[in-house]
Amino acid sequence: MKKKNKSSIIIPIILAVALLGVFLFFRFAGGGREFLGNAPGAGKLLLPLVAVAAVIDSVNPCAFSVLLLTIAFLFSVGKLRTGILKIGTSYILGLFIVYILIGLGILRTLYLFNTPNFMAKVGAVLLIVLGAINIVNKFFPRFPIKLKIPNAAHHKIAALMERASVPTAFVLGMFVGLFEFPCTGGPYFFVLGLLHDSATYASGLGYLLLYNLIFVLPLVIVLLIAANETLLAKVQGWQKDEKKDTRLYGGVAMIILGFLIFLV
Repeated sequence: MKKKNKSSIIIPIILAVALLGVFLFFRFAGGGREFLGNAPGAGKLLLPLVAVAAVIDSVNPCAFSVLLLTIAFLFSVGKLRTGILKIGTSYILGLFIVYILIGLGILRTLYLFNTPNFMAKVGAVLLIVLGAINIVNKFFPRFPIKLKIPNAAHHKIAALMERASVPTAFVLGMFVGLFEFPCTGGPYFFVLGLLHDSATYASGLGYLLLYNLIFVLPLVIVLLIAANETLLAKVQGWQKDEKKDTRLYGGVAMIILGFLIFLV
């Protein structure tokens, strides 16, 4: 346990030092702007930034927890693997669709504002703030601001899980997406700001679709693994043990990604 705690502290320190090195290189070595482009996310940088942000957002303890609890409940009521896969897929599809709709709405709204190279930096600031909150929550559990689904929504989520059907799983996925977005949508808003500043609305739709496919991919993998009853307990144990560390590493990655935007 002590060894694991030490690694939890050492890894963020290494990442922070790496961030400082990158910052100093691009600030003082010269040629940094030419390498990254003349605008946030310009050229070849946009696709990697979108992909990295999607990966950070995809390691989402809230969405994983609800999916695993749903699978465990389905096993407890005697559902077969085929039925669990159908219900789990419906849950993921609901989450995917609501995130697409949220992204389309925000992106459309952002395009109403003629603010070149500004929205990406707003998203970067939000990303840094949310990343810092994740790190603070790791070391100070009593910190009043927490990035999680509100307690008031837990009863409704439980009620939807107990119905154990494809339609209710779809609604459950949408419900989870709506409630977790304000808490964990920092990377998403960051990408939407990049798309506003660096892409047309039409090309932005393609990046939006790519982001959300990457976002739900870990859920698909977890569903395929956890739908095997013998593996479910191991996945739940791993998720419980790594939940806090996942938030920590995600917070560090969010801060690094946010600072990178200010280098261009």
